[in-house]
Amino acid sequence: MASILDEYEDSLYRSASVQQSRASVGIPHSGYVNARLEKETPIFNKQRIDFAPPEKINSLVVSSNQLCMSLGKDTLLRIDLGKPDEPNQVELGRKDEAKVYKMFLDHTGSHLLIALNTSECLYLNRSVQKVRALSRWKGHLIESVGWNKFLGSETNTGPILVGTAQGQIYEAEISVSEGSLFSTNPDQYFRQVYTLEEESGPAPVCCLEIERGIEGKFFIIATTRKRLFQFVGKVPEGTEQQGFSSIFAMHADHLPSFREFPASFGFSEIAFYTPKLRSNPRSFAWMMGNGVLYGTLDYSHPDSILSDEQVWVYPSDIDITVNKPISIVLTQFHFLLLLPDRVKAVCTLNGQVVFQDLFLEKFGLLTRMIKDPTVQQIWIHTEKVVFRYHVQRESRDVWKMYMNMNKFDLAKEYCKDRPECLDIVLAKEAEHCFQNKRYIDSAKCYALTQNYFEEIALKFIEAKQEEALMEFLIKKLSNLKPSEKTQTTLLTTWLTELYLNWLGILEGDPSQRNLYLDTREKFRTFLSSPKNKDCLFNNRASIYELLASHGDTEHMVYFAVIMQDYERVVAHHCQHDEYDEALNVLSRHRDEKLFYKFSPVLIQHIPKKVVDAWISMGSRLDARNLIPALVNYSQSASTQQINEAIRYMEFCVYQLEETQQAIHNYLLSLYALCRPDSLLSYLEQAGTNPNRIHYDLKYALRLCAEHGHHHACVHIYKVMELYEEAVDLALQVDVDLAKSCADLPEDDEELRKKLWLKIARHVVQEEKDVKKAMACLSSCALLKIEDVLPFFPDFVTIDHFKEAICNSLEDYNKHIEELKREMEEATQSAKRIREDIQEMRNKYGSVEPQEKCAACDFPLLNRPFYLFLCGHMFHYDCLLQAVFPNLPAYKQAKLEDLQKKLAATSQPSKAHHRPKDADTISLGKGQQSREQIKADIDDIVAAECVYCGELMIRSIDKPFIDPQKYEEEMQSWL
Repeated sequence: MASILDEYEDSLYRSASVQQSRASVGIPHSGYVNARLEKETPIFNKQRIDFAPPEKINSLVVSSNQLCMSLGKDTLLRIDLGKPDEPNQVELGRKDEAKVYKMFLDHTGSHLLIALNTSECLYLNRSVQKVRALSRWKGHLIESVGWNKFLGSETNTGPILVGTAQGQIYEAEISVSEGSLFSTNPDQYFRQVYTLEEESGPAPVCCLEIERGIEGKFFIIATTRKRLFQFVGKVPEGTEQQGFSSIFAMHADHLPSFREFPASFGFSEIAFYTPKLRSNPRSFAWMMGNGVLYGTLDYSHPDSILSDEQVWVYPSDIDITVNKPISIVLTQFHFLLLLPDRVKAVCTLNGQVVFQDLFLEKFGLLTRMIKDPTVQQIWIHTEKVVFRYHVQRESRDVWKMYMNMNKFDLAKEYCKDRPECLDIVLAKEAEHCFQNKRYIDSAKCYALTQNYFEEIALKFIEAKQEEALMEFLIKKLSNLKPSEKTQTTLLTTWLTELYLNWLGILEGDPSQRNLYLDTREKFRTFLSSPKNKDCLFNNRASIYELLASHGDTEHMVYFAVIMQDYERVVAHHCQHDEYDEALNVLSRHRDEKLFYKFSPVLIQHIPKKVVDAWISMGSRLDARNLIPALVNYSQSASTQQINEAIRYMEFCVYQLEETQQAIHNYLLSLYALCRPDSLLSYLEQAGTNPNRIHYDLKYALRLCAEHGHHHACVHIYKVMELYEEAVDLALQVDVDLAKSCADLPEDDEELRKKLWLKIARHVVQEEKDVKKAMACLSSCALLKIEDVLPFFPDFVTIDHFKEAICNSLEDYNKHIEELKREMEEATQSAKRIREDIQEMRNKYGSVEPQEKCAACDFPLLNRPFYLFLCGHMFHYDCLLQAVFPNLPAYKQAKLEDLQKKLAATSQPSKAHHRPKDADTISLGKGQQSREQIKADIDDIVAAECVYCGELMIRSIDKPFIDPQKYEEEMQSWL
């Protein structure tokens, strides 16, 4: 194991050197470059708004990018932050000494409530310029408003809750008429639903919040100076517009659940964090006398929405008697406290102050801090100045806090896009698990880090945690790149060694049987993993050596199967006399080469099963390559075992229809040795055509002769057309067999007669059977009595073949009479032929003067012509032109030669039909030669009518227009 680790260290030498060189210049140990090219912006980035108010700022609210600001006594400034250059100023129109006490803006930025210190309340809609007084609200100093985020719209608030300084909670609804603005009172109703009290009596309702949970359940949170109340209840479906009075009615007889803290600085404020627009808040922070109560909101709880609560006390530099907090704002991981001269940001994970911003005295005392939930911007103002904070990448350092709290899953979640931070978290988690003896989990984490491999491996080795080391190596192996072949090879080999050691230890302990089976399954999964396949295949020799050194034959066979090294598997089974298993492997994987290699061994022990396997392979096996195994087997086996060899050879010959001569020859040898009856039937089935016989005739003849199979030898002689040898051998066996051989040369009567004479001589001289000899005469018409007589001895009397002699004389007489009749018939036939010739010479035909050539349609008598019996008439040249292209090449050449010879003779007379004496006057040979030439030409040209003869039939598929002249003909028609 140590040697493998040393090798792995060597393979990592270069990468380790690079990491050390990085560390020397300030790069972290993990190997990640963590340099920051520019100064990182703070989480809370302050910006002063370029705005100089003409009067002091009394109050400021922001929601949905809509900002409303109260200036001085009677001015209201509205700014759409999307269009900051277009502010809208509205006058309150108050002539008394009333001042703005508080302002409340709904979540859509459409409805603005303005509470005056004179216990009056004004309303201003986003779409109008006129402020209206809410008459029903008069006489109540408004401290808080709970907006309806579920039913509210730009023209209607839906049922809302209003908290007063006297502790009453009212339900109200404000609506703007769309026809004519404020044609009716905007406040639809204003009715009391509950009164909040502390131990001293009614207390101001500092905050109100309405949230809806699952299954139509509503949660209403209301706070006083020291108490936080929760009202939980369902509003019947379809009655949401009727308000929340039913929920408060449930608590008319008893107090709702609440949290109470003893300290108070006269007021309290609650803030919520909503991750996305139009979703429910996920956490809350309640600023009260004892500190900040922070927790999450769980809407699945039936009675309380508050969960995971904890109180973060104020920082030590905050004295609530001197500089108590003014406002609170909650973000995802921080809450911000507004003090008269500064802002502090406290992390909700650990309660530590992570940010503090001190304001200059020239700006005046800080008055109010609010957050726009839609854009996550925080606004702070004094009487003179407005500031805005942008929250940027708030979660950038959260992973550290979760890591220090040992909440590693959350830490990894917040640094999954920052590999250098993720590596630190993983290393810390791995170390934490190692110290708590969770070695397997530690190994999984270490495998994902960039820590030095050898340090981690030695750490597990020193702790004697071999199972954890294996887990570490497996994970490390899975993270290697395909190009890191050396590391992959070393890790694979090391893991194999560890698995084998571990299996060896567990196998000897019966109490660890289940663990052994589980580890064995993991090892087999490791060996069969597709990702490790190439590495294991390239290093299979080393793996085989490891398996052999541990004596683990079971996994050696398993590994060989995975590597498709079936030769090793079959050899293993054969060495252990597991012949059936070996044959099963061969049959399952159907490798022809393995069949050829192991068949000689297997057939010695399980011949029938081996032959069955061969037959199941069908044509995939070449039977010629199996013959050596069969020969070796048949030489030492009994007749019954040889039958298995014959069975396979017969399968090849009759089922596969093999034509290889070696196969047929071997089958012949087996038949000759053990099955003589099958030998002759095989030879007869093979036929007598030497070109279609697949065995070697000479080999078969020699084989049959050696084993004394004379019938088979006779058959082979017949196939070889050695009829004399066939008859000679057949006479030693059976005369009838010889007779069948003697009739075979049908085209050679002389040989047939010779063969029958041999049979007759054998019958007369050897068997001395005169009657059988006479029977030979009747069997062969070629033999005569005179041919057989010389074979009889002199003492034989004529009585024995008197009848044969008489029959022969009668045959001669019949033959003579038949010849006479044939001569008379020939004479009569010659006479009829002479009469027909004479009749043909006198036959003629008449031609009218107006007759025309059938080819050119010109008058026929203008030129030499031909008249056929069918009635068609052609000029000589027209007929020649029609016939010549369709003549065979040799006739075309002969015709041209005859025409040249005709032209070379004397000039013919001008008249086509010369008088008969004109042709006979000349006695010279030249005129006779010319007439003969003309006759030969006529035989070729006028052999048949060009329209009625075979020429017309042969040209039926010829196109009417020559393809070569088709384009020309087509153009002529255009």
